[in-house]
Amino acid sequence: MDPVRLTLEQLRELRDDVAPRAARRSRASVRRRIDRWRDRAFFIAQCSLAAATAWALARYAVGHEQPFFAPVAAMVCLGFSFGQRLRRVVEVMVGVAVGVGIGDVFVMLFSTGVIQIVFVVALAMSVAVLLGAGTLMTTQAGVQAAIVTTLLPNTGAGLSRWIDAALGGLVALAAATIAPAAAIRRPRQQASEVLNELASILIETADGLRAHHAEAVTNALRRARASESLLDDLRSAAEEGVAVVQLSPFRRRHRGRVQQIADLVIPLDRAIRNIRVLVRRAAVSVWRDERIPAEYPMLLERLADGTRLIAESLFEPAADVAAHRVLGELGRRTAVMPTPPGLSAVVVLGQIRSTVVDLLELTGTTYDEARELVPLRPDGLDEK
Repeated sequence: MDPVRLTLEQLRELRDDVAPRAARRSRASVRRRIDRWRDRAFFIAQCSLAAATAWALARYAVGHEQPFFAPVAAMVCLGFSFGQRLRRVVEVMVGVAVGVGIGDVFVMLFSTGVIQIVFVVALAMSVAVLLGAGTLMTTQAGVQAAIVTTLLPNTGAGLSRWIDAALGGLVALAAATIAPAAAIRRPRQQASEVLNELASILIETADGLRAHHAEAVTNALRRARASESLLDDLRSAAEEGVAVVQLSPFRRRHRGRVQQIADLVIPLDRAIRNIRVLVRRAAVSVWRDERIPAEYPMLLERLADGTRLIAESLFEPAADVAAHRVLGELGRRTAVMPTPPGLSAVVVLGQIRSTVVDLLELTGTTYDEARELVPLRPDGLDEK
């Protein structure tokens, strides 16, 4: 009876805990959805206003009775990203022109029907592909040909449809010059988040090595592997920021600062890869009970200090000097340490040296200058 009673008690505890956990997950899900909507609220408003403006201009300024191509083109051109908007406008205009033109010719010569739709869509998309179109332009050609053939089989409306699409694209282009300030701030904030996460990973690895704690180094390895997604977010934010300052005349004064963050992506990518290898080897040393020099956790902590200082320098440029000094001292220190015993220790030391070079580049130092700050070791263990 005792085992059964214990199991029933555990089930009651589990039942009592299910509701609070479900409520917490539900609240977290709602918060994520609200945050996602807030991030896109500007773009939603921009698309809505651009669509209405394009329709009003085509209807009242140009005099078209049913200018539905105008708002559709405006929304397609704007999309949800600033990247490649100029190309998107051109592709939509050309795609609409190809689709409308071919659709009008088919309606005029062959009327409408199932067979006509098959041929007109295939022909319009084929012509777009032969013109070197991308996916968007090819799709637009097929869509517009199908619309002309089925919904609007009016052979005299071809030019007006293209004018509507062009007008929608121009409205989208004008709307795109009004860019949110968040697109300028986000790359810097994301870069700081990546660097602080790397510093935390290094600290957790140092603590795990010092205490010979397998769970700590395993968790650090999991975080190191997950850090790639943070870099992907930074890359996307940087690309969007660069697109904003290039396209919007109101944001061009921020071009230098945005490009500075975009230039961090490549050396930061290398640093993340080196830290991932470092943490994996540190975890292996704990799992296999290999000997690691007692000074190595302190080296990792100093590496974390330099990483955090770089994160601070994104907002306080004076911290850049401190980061350069800390990393330079760490590089010189690794060059005079005794040759470590065992493969894991050799790999960890080598990855520390490589990461120092990568992080020094984030302070504005060139690769050659960074290598000079990490002197060669007598045993040939270089940062290459």
